[in-house]
Amino acid sequence: MTGSEQAQASGKPHVVIVGGGISGLAAAFHLRNEPVRVTLLEGSSRLGGKLLVSDVAGVPVDEGAESLYANRKKTTGLIKEAGLGEQIVSAGPVTASAIWTKGAIKHQPDRQFMGVPCDMDDLARSGVLSAEGVERARQDLVLPSFDLEGDISVASFVGGRFGQEVVDRLVEPFLAGVFAGRAADLSFEATLTPLARASRDHISLADAAGSLVPQLQEGEKLPPISVATIEGGFGTLPAAIIQQVLDAAPDTALRTGATVRELTRSGDGWRVTVGSGADAEVLEADAVVIATPAGPTGSLLAGVPGTASAVSALSEVPYSSVAMVTLAFPKGAFPGGLTGRGYAGYRVPAEEGKAVKEVTFTTVKWPHLAGEVEIVRCSIGRFGEEHLLQLDDADLIKLATTELAEATGVTGAPVATRVSRWESALPQYTVGHVDRVRQIREAVATQPGLAVCGAVYDGVGVGVCMMTSRRAVDQILPVVRKAAAASSVAA
Repeated sequence: MTGSEQAQASGKPHVVIVGGGISGLAAAFHLRNEPVRVTLLEGSSRLGGKLLVSDVAGVPVDEGAESLYANRKKTTGLIKEAGLGEQIVSAGPVTASAIWTKGAIKHQPDRQFMGVPCDMDDLARSGVLSAEGVERARQDLVLPSFDLEGDISVASFVGGRFGQEVVDRLVEPFLAGVFAGRAADLSFEATLTPLARASRDHISLADAAGSLVPQLQEGEKLPPISVATIEGGFGTLPAAIIQQVLDAAPDTALRTGATVRELTRSGDGWRVTVGSGADAEVLEADAVVIATPAGPTGSLLAGVPGTASAVSALSEVPYSSVAMVTLAFPKGAFPGGLTGRGYAGYRVPAEEGKAVKEVTFTTVKWPHLAGEVEIVRCSIGRFGEEHLLQLDDADLIKLATTELAEATGVTGAPVATRVSRWESALPQYTVGHVDRVRQIREAVATQPGLAVCGAVYDGVGVGVCMMTSRRAVDQILPVVRKAAAASSVAA
């Protein structure tokens, strides 16, 4: 039975979701109580995208994304609706990251926003910058305001205010951790968005950053970042969402190994072609949500007249690949242990020439995982370092272990290891990204019953991806509700 025949048989409009990562699954979740029948198509062999959990030394540890900001109620609300509310676990009291620079681990300044310092004396006390670097950073307080005309790179804007050392040793390590990107390429407006907005109301960038963090009394420390995960691993979220979708809408079809080859108009609806040319399957849909990365999304929109500007903008979004090396060590392997160090991991500036860009002390950040072993996650892969990911698993483990020992003094070999590779994992929000997203959305908005969502638009975090799914569903709802009403009248 074809998609249109199934839709007619069910009496419900048919919505096709292309992409089974967290964005596509969240779109299906948001549609579960609507009068529609959903078919979700995922080209790979599994649903969930970069959310995956597996055991390391008997401890469930996420292979990809591991957390979200706990104060975003829309995101935590979805998790609760998925039946996991009682399993939301807050991070421990220590969540800050340090910086490994010049052969030593230095605490980041207490008052900073996304790596941008707020207090110059605090910056000096941290020891992350040289004396000359601190003096250059202080010039931000006396420089005239910088009127932003058009987009600019993070390195150009922040470096122009504070000097290159702040960029190299504080801001770029932050961007490498979040985007696996580089400050010279990434858009100030798209990556440090809250700061870009605040900077319009302040002469000093330090003052702008200070307006985004709590004011502290002398000797007071910033409260820990409010982040949370799910007991059993963040990677358990896809299965919970799937179960809720199927419970509420049993006629939902969730298909893996189903690569969508083409998207075209079909009257007032859509024709979705799945599979190879020799064995193609055609689904008729009233509405389509595309929840795939930029390349596949552009390929699908290429068959839709009126979306050429979106196709062009999507073609300009590069991606970075990353590998996550997870290591389990005996408790006594770290001199003095990992707890009590005052940080839950560290970032490594690119100028240090190391393979590992970020280290998370998982059993410090998430105390509920603490036990007989210490779990450490080492992230490898900045944009332009794809050659590192050509190494085999054994070499990546050796690199991570060697550099971890150099930074922390850990001795002996890990008792368990795991390498998780994420090819083309993170879109790069390069200069001009905000305009590209606007072009994409404006072009798609001209197509009734079509919407896009995912990491390429408003942010790469899980919470933001799920919010883009809500926006996409809201965009197609008028079409599907109209079709549902028409079906009801015809019946």
